[in-house]
Amino acid sequence: MKRLVVIPFFKDNRAVSYAVSAIIVTVTTIALVLVASIYAYQVLDYQRGSSEFDVVQKSILAFDDALESVAWKPGASRSTRFTVEYGSLQLIPSVNRFSINATFDSQLRSLSNSTFPGSTGMIKYWLSTKYVTFGNPYESYILGDNGSVISGSANSYGRAVIRQETGWVTIALDYRVRALRSSVIHVGAVNVNYVDISVIKVSMLVAGPWSYVHDFDLKAYCVGGQSVSSEYPVNSDQTGKVLVQIGNVRSEVPISLVSGKVVFNVLVSEVQVSV
Repeated sequence: MKRLVVIPFFKDNRAVSYAVSAIIVTVTTIALVLVASIYAYQVLDYQRGSSEFDVVQKSILAFDDALESVAWKPGASRSTRFTVEYGSLQLIPSVNRFSINATFDSQLRSLSNSTFPGSTGMIKYWLSTKYVTFGNPYESYILGDNGSVISGSANSYGRAVIRQETGWVTIALDYRVRALRSSVIHVGAVNVNYVDISVIKVSMLVAGPWSYVHDFDLKAYCVGGQSVSSEYPVNSDQTGKVLVQIGNVRSEVPISLVSGKVVFNVLVSEVQVSV
């Protein structure tokens, strides 16, 4: 009986083949794990960036509540905690100038000047569209509206808007002016209309735009206030207007006036915002 002779060359070749196959499988597995890990990290990174955007929205609304609660209490202060890792929070001082006017009896009367109330600042959050995108153009108010003046006591002074700019999604917070006729008082034989115009003026300790990241407390401190009154005759019962421009935004509210006099009280509260 003949025996089958195994040639050593083929035995070694099979062993090498197994080794090469094992190396290929190992390298392929490592490559797949790396690709999966990078993808999972990117997904997690996007989720964290998106979550930060949602959290910052809530923090901005909480800060608005804190600021308005101290705005008319000189010396009072409150703060709100922010955590910013993927974007940045920017304090922008003196970015918008106030202009306040009233019109009645077919005349325009200025209630402001070059120094009073002056200008106001803005709080702005920036995040890359890598993490959140709404498409261009996009604008949505999460607080208030695009007007510069409000009437009535129920509305918030604050206006916070989400906008998408080139490469960025931003949330900007600033403050509107409130105007309303508070009362009509009979003084002798004359009716006196009292119109209160309330201004929250935001100031910063920084001289120019300054950005903040990581964990920090954003503080609102009421520095104090000032007021200026103007008195004019009113020739007949009518509806006047208070016109307010903040930066490049201009709007108006109607004011009911009765014949007699009108006193405009412009009340300004300065709130300092700092970290």
